[in-house]
Parts: sequence; C-alpha cells; structure tokens
Amino acid sequence: MRLVSMGSRDRERPGILLEDGQALDLTRVQPEISSSWRQVFREGGLPELRSWFERGDLPEQAIVDPAAEGWAPPIPDPGKVICLGRNYRAHAEEQDKPVPERPLLFPKVASALIGHGAPIPLPDPSIEDRVDYEAELAVVMGRRARNVSEAEALEFVAGYTVMNDVSGRRTQRAEKQWLRAKGFDGFAPCGPFIVTADEIPDPQALKIECRVNGELRQSSDTGKMIFGVAFLISYLSATMTLEPGDIISTGTPGGVGEHMDPPRFLKSGDVVRCEIEGVGVLENAVSGV
Repeated sequence: MRLVSMGSRDRERPGILLEDGQALDLTRVQPEISSSWRQVFREGGLPELRSWFERGDLPEQAIVDPAAEGWAPPIPDPGKVICLGRNYRAHAEEQDKPVPERPLLFPKVASALIGHGAPIPLPDPSIEDRVDYEAELAVVMGRRARNVSEAEALEFVAGYTVMNDVSGRRTQRAEKQWLRAKGFDGFAPCGPFIVTADEIPDPQALKIECRVNGELRQSSDTGKMIFGVAFLISYLSATMTLEPGDIISTGTPGGVGEHMDPPRFLKSGDVVRCEIEGVGVLENAVSGV
C-alpha cells in the first residue's frame, strides 16, 4: 500500500493512494480515525486497515484528488527525524573525508518537513546563500523498537519514503553542529507517500537518483550505503527507543552541488526531483531570492 497525508499543516488527513492516482480519505470512511499515520501505527491499526482496503468495498464519497487536497509530508508529526552523514563512500570521497567507522548522526527538526510539490523556501541570503540538495531513502518506523537485533530490525519498519535533506552549506561549515544548517523551514521535503515494507523486501537494492532542472546530479543505489537500514535500526535502538512514526533518513550518495567544479547551489526557480526505485518520486521547486 501507499500511505499519504493530505491537507494543510496541522490539518493533515491520512489516506491510501489508489492505482489511478486518487486517494481514499480515511477520515471520510471512519470519522473517529486519528488524523495521523503515526497514531495509526502506534495503535497497531495498519493490518486491519489493509484487510479492509483489500476487500475493495471503497465508498465513492471518500475518494479525493491528493494533488488538489495538497500533499503533506507522509508523517507530518514525527517524534524524531534522525539523519545520517557520510553514509555512502562516494559522498565521503567527494568531501575528501574518511569513511566513518560508526554512523554519523544528526537530527532534522519536524518543522522543516514539507510535502511533495511544496516550495523549498530559500533563506535570507545574508543568513544562508549556499543551499544544496541530498536525495535520501527514509525509513518510517511502524512499531516501538528498543534493543532489537539486526536480524529482526526490518520487522519494525512500517515503510519507506523519499527525503531531500536540503542543507545550508555556509551555516554547516561555520558551525560544529548541523542542527541549524539542516533545520531551516522547508529543508526536509518528504514523500509523496510511504510505500509499506511488504513491497520493499530489500531496502539495500534500490536505485536512487536526483535531478535538478532535469540534469542528473546523483545516481547510485542503496546497496552502496556504508551502514544499511537493518544495522541502523539496531544501532539506534540500543541507545534510544524508536517510536512508531519516527523517521530515519539514511544519507545521500555523491554528486551534491557543493562538490561540483565549480559548486552549483540551488536558486529560485530550480526544480529538484529525487527518485528512488519502487519508493517514489519527490519533486519540489525552489522559491525565494
């Protein structure tokens, strides 16, 4: 299944994407349902929803156009967004940095999240004028995970989506911590939907690409991650409890704008398209100065 969230911020509604591109608004089917997939996962309601959906008796009055409703981030209210730095060898090499011996972790704030099609706002250039893209596979947790083994880790995944870890490089290089550089409003495009884990049997076998204005900038596959999804879940869960709806964004391949010759940063009017095989296409235009 493909799980969407639709609507404006703080009014998001969960839905299930249909084959024709329309979506089933679950709040019109079951008014008592939570307004968030995070809550559905927490309550263990996904299997029951799947069984009902697969029976195929879908009420016409609940079918809507997600583009008209507005694509929201699939998980608009995650408890945690955990990101990986330098998790592809090619990205480490283009920075002339060593391959990390253990995961390099940093947080992304939830207020940075925007959905598919929403504009990426450029900050005031006096604050940040070197804005970059990073296509990434994002993992959405479906069950609470604490001290789980690598062998069982994927059983705790609800599904996968696409993340663009937009980054302010001037701020990132000026500060030892990356929270501000990665946390500007709109610096976490995510979506368009979550593909449930049963449709992605091997998250380490997916082609990943990023294009800017149609030009291919990044092209790799998730098998080239230094630390794979199962390892990351196990590693993180040994330190912190991973909750339903938490997001783990697994790092970006080589090819970011900062390390081109000369560097090529995002400007107003650019269109960034991040695509992951079997997971989806996330596209956002850049807006601002």
